Amino acid sequence: VFDCPAGLGRYVARKGSVAIDGVSLTVNEAEGDQFGVNLIPHTQSVTTLGELAPGRRVNFEVDQVARYVERLLADRN
Repeated sequence: VFDCPAGLGRYVARKGSVAIDGVSLTVNEAEGDQFGVNLIPHTQSVTTLGELAPGRRVNFEVDQVARYVERLLADRN
């Protein structure tokens, strides 16, 4: 489970995509500013994600499609 930076939780949805430290992942669960992913052993062994510990800071990127949708909706108003 990860905590989103303030204000970015709205871009994270169940079955959507995020990137953690450059690794694209599918969101398993999302609520508020927290989300969870499932990591298979192969992903843990070939990325730095297997070395993560609670409280460690990571690079976080939200799904670009979510940002495009937000922009399209904003442009309609």
